[in-house]
Amino acid sequence: MDIVKRVKGILLIPETEWLTIEEEPGTPGYLFGTYAVYLAAIPALAGFIGASVIGVRSPLLGTMRAPLFTGLLGAVVGYVLNFVVIMLVAVVIDRLAPRFGAPKNFPNALKLTVYSHTPSWLGGIFFLVPGLRFLASVVGLYGIYLLWLGVPRLMKTPSENALGYVAAVVVCVLLIGFAAVLIPHVWD
Repeated sequence: MDIVKRVKGILLIPETEWLTIEEEPGTPGYLFGTYAVYLAAIPALAGFIGASVIGVRSPLLGTMRAPLFTGLLGAVVGYVLNFVVIMLVAVVIDRLAPRFGAPKNFPNALKLTVYSHTPSWLGGIFFLVPGLRFLASVVGLYGIYLLWLGVPRLMKTPSENALGYVAAVVVCVLLIGFAAVLIPHVWD
């Protein structure tokens, strides 16, 4: 797979790119090994450089930087968590499929999840500059649009159910994220 061509295709002509993606394998080995492994490194590396090398300027304290080991550990954990999140979102998409008139199809749910994350991973470049980190989330919102375009094609969802399907996926993902933030505080 030509990763640059795929990134350009999914971002600029997603309707056409979903047709191509539909015919490709949907195994974790293929998707992670040829695509996600590279793009998921962008936010991890940019976050490490932004926090530990560039740092955050404060008028009173000067430039504050995360210790190198802490920054590196955070980058590695964040990188690995990308793949956990991808698998969880794919499971959510697959499990919700029958509720929206679509057959379960985990390989296609995984393809949909991986390629819909492209804007988020690319937006991770904004982690280099602490004041611009919010732009990563803004750019990542385009992934919801990609998901909406891909759901009818890959999951065979009737188009009238696509918006509800995507909304349900987003709500489930937000709930999982909220729970993940709360879990460490359960024993406080």
